[in-house]
Amino acid sequence: MRALLSETPGGPESLKMVELPSRPLGKGQVRVAVRAAGVNFPDTLIIQDKYQFKPTRPFAPGHEIAGDITEVGEGVGDYKVGDRVIGMVGHGGYASEAVVDEGSLL
Repeated sequence: MRALLSETPGGPESLKMVELPSRPLGKGQVRVAVRAAGVNFPDTLIIQDKYQFKPTRPFAPGHEIAGDITEVGEGVGDYKVGDRVIGMVGHGGYASEAVVDEGSLL
């Protein structure tokens, strides 16, 4: 998968596009092919270390995503492959895919 990572504090120009392995699914999680991600002012603060939420680097910013479920983990009951969803991921939305807890989807 591809992701736009923050490896060091800085502005949007400091983000780097990298290839990463897909994360494994856990119980109650789904894999979403990200089609859109929210871009907002807090993301610019987070990548500059100027926000109260400071993920461990490297990380991909992006709290809100929309896309299609491509894989369903054990114990997921309300969603299936092919469902179109939106979700809140905390960070990690600036990527081609995201692993999301079922309870974080709408």
